[in-house]
Parts: sequence; structure tokens; C-alpha cells
Amino acid sequence: MEKQKVAFYTLGCKLNYSETSTISKQFLEKGFEVVDYNNAAQVYVINTCTVTENAEKDCRQIVRRALRNNPNAYIIVTGCYAQLRPQEIASIEGVDAVLGSNEKFEIFDKLNSFNKHLPSCVYVTPTEKLNSFHSAFTVEEDSRTRAFFKIQDGCDYKCSFCTIPLARGKSRSLNPDEVKLQFKKILESGFKEIILTGVNVGDYGKSFQKNLASLLKELISIQGEFRIRISSIEPNLLSDEIIEMASSEEKICKHFHIPLQSGSPKILRLMQRRYTVEDYQTLILKVIKNIKDLAVGVDVIVGFPGETEDDFLQTYNFIKELPVTYLHVFTYSERPNTKAINLDGVVDINERKKRNNMLRILSEKKRNEFYNNSIDKELIALFEHEENNGLIKGFTSNYIRVQSKFNANLINKFVKVRIKEVKGNICTTEIVNSAQTN
Repeated sequence: MEKQKVAFYTLGCKLNYSETSTISKQFLEKGFEVVDYNNAAQVYVINTCTVTENAEKDCRQIVRRALRNNPNAYIIVTGCYAQLRPQEIASIEGVDAVLGSNEKFEIFDKLNSFNKHLPSCVYVTPTEKLNSFHSAFTVEEDSRTRAFFKIQDGCDYKCSFCTIPLARGKSRSLNPDEVKLQFKKILESGFKEIILTGVNVGDYGKSFQKNLASLLKELISIQGEFRIRISSIEPNLLSDEIIEMASSEEKICKHFHIPLQSGSPKILRLMQRRYTVEDYQTLILKVIKNIKDLAVGVDVIVGFPGETEDDFLQTYNFIKELPVTYLHVFTYSERPNTKAINLDGVVDINERKKRNNMLRILSEKKRNEFYNNSIDKELIALFEHEENNGLIKGFTSNYIRVQSKFNANLINKFVKVRIKEVKGNICTTEIVNSAQTN
């Protein structure tokens, strides 16, 4: 009997991707075959995001794509958008089931069959009751060298632009013993780089009298050849203890992604962020001074209500002078049920796009400068499985994308490389020798 097929489409952050991977594992255990989203399948699962306006608009298009592949397919929509706007999604033609943040991990408990019917099934726990924790990580079927491991969910912060606390509930963490158990399983599956993910990873462990630093200490003591990357960490939560560990421990990647959002003191206050521009600058200068060859990524939002041309230029010039490596630039979009939506000073859409483009160009300049400053340096790279035009690609500990002549012996190995040349967003390297990280 031919296996039933399921296809997945993920919108948004790396946390969503790790959760989709966990959901896919459930389907594999039930005997399904996972196929590409462009192929015909009996079931399509769409894991949504609500951070950007486009992510919501994309949902309808993605549903239509699935139905073009198979008009009789069973369509499940889950994720943050499903948690916040379930009835809106249920009204989309072709959607059969809407599952909230908890229910996405309970598909086979909630749905007895995958037969199309009207009206859509809607299973969404109210946000204030989202108390359980569902662990997630990339599974072996993904054939990657890097695993995204969810250790935290939800957020207690009240940023005026953000709907994530509404979609994912209060901050909560995976039990430390369970973290270590699953971490070891990920290593046993062959992964060499584990990226710790969550909505607010730096907030890990409050209910366990733990913090992220104490967890990292326990994880790096585990035997094996691996390294840990922190997906993103709020500036007020990047402690001296974590900085010291990143400086002294090879198992901690020399790379932090530290959200800024704005370099204008006025806009930062309107955003209700938990630090000042001066705090942020002090932190960046401290980490760069203390950690050799560190890469720093930055999130920034343009076009926030009240952001004048002067406010934007403050942000631009502030970032320009900071020794950071690259930017993730987001254009502000109005989100229902946020404080920001009621603020005065709406920025014209075209002006938002212009500011976005200016910062993206600045990001490319910053990345290029960082890459060029790395020429002739010897760094540790982890190479991936795929061969591409006779080349093998990977990342260094400090998040430089590198390539070398394909050699099957380099696959999923830590290798010392020398940066030779910058070619756009990737660096060519020569192999120095294999390297151990423990």
C-alpha cells in the first residue's frame, strides 16, 4: 500500500522551523512520507508567523498553492497567526483545520482523520492558558550538520510593536534535565552544531532557579565534539558570565545576535525596550573587546510610528559607527492589539521601504568589511553535506559563510581553514588541518 504523503511550509523564525521539524517527525512515525511542498500530497501543514504583515498575507497564497497541487488535500494551518486569528484563517477557502500554539504538537490527538469537511475544525487554547512546554529540534531526516533546539518559549516583555507574547504566552523553559537528555540525543544523531532557540532564549530557566549561563556550563561539560550557538539574545540578558564563556570555551560559538531595534532614544522608549542606546553601545564594545574575532548580528526596525528622518539617521549613524557584522532589517507593520498601532506619526510606506534599503546596503558593507578583515585568519569551520559545483560549504564559529574544494572527508567535520578571498557573501578557504573543539 502506498504511503500517504505530507508536505510542510514554514513562515517566520528559526524557532518555527525547529517546531515544524518536530511535527514532521510525528507524521513519519505514523507512516507518512514527507515530500516537498511543490509536490502532490494528501496533507499540507502550514506553520505561520505573525511578526510581519507579509507573513499573514502569504498564508492565503500558500493554501492556494497546496490546492493547485492536490484540490482534495487536507490543509492544516498552525503557528502564531493561527493562535491570534483562528477564525480569520478558518474562513480561508480550503483550510480544514486551524491549530493553535499548543495544538500544533497534538495533530493526531485532535484530528481523527484527514478527510475534507466543512466547517473548518478550530482548536486553539486561549493565550493566557499557554502554560505547557513542547520541546522541538531538527531531526536526523533533515540531513543537516546544524540542529535548532528549542529550550524556551513565550515572552514576558511588553514591547509595544510585538504580538509574540499574545501568540505564544508567558515565558517558560524546558526542564534542565530534559534539555541535557535531548541535547545528548541530538549529538547521538550526528549533529555537530546545536543552535539554542526560543522566543527569548536569554530568559531561560526562571522557574527552575537556573539561567542560561548555568545551563551553558552544564552543556559544554558533556562529552563530544560539538559547538553551541545562541540564536538571539536580548542585550539586557547577555551576562558577563556568558561573555566570559564565549571568550574562553571553544564549544561556544564566537557569534552573538543582539537585537537593537532602534538607535534613537526617543523611538527606543516608544518601543518599550529594556535598555538605552548607551547601554547597547557599552555592551557591543565590551563583547568585541573580550571575544576575539566575534561576529555580532543586529535586529533593527524601520518606520516605527513617530520615527522622523532625524530619528532614522540617528539609528543609521549609530549602527554605522558600531563594530557590528550584519543587520536583520525589518520594516514596521501595524499589528492588531499592540500599543504601537495607536501611536501618532505614521510613517509613509514608501519612506519605510527607503529606510529599509539604506540599512540593508549598510549591512552588506558591514559584512564585507568583516569578511575582508578576516582574510589570512585561521578559523574553525563546520562543513555541510551538499556538494555544489565541486565545492563544499559551511560556517565558521563566528558565522562566516565559507567554501572549499569538495572533499567527502570534510563532511560534518570541524576543520581549521584559512580565509583566502571574499566572493560576495561567501569566503574561499584553504584547509589547514582538522580541529577538535573539546
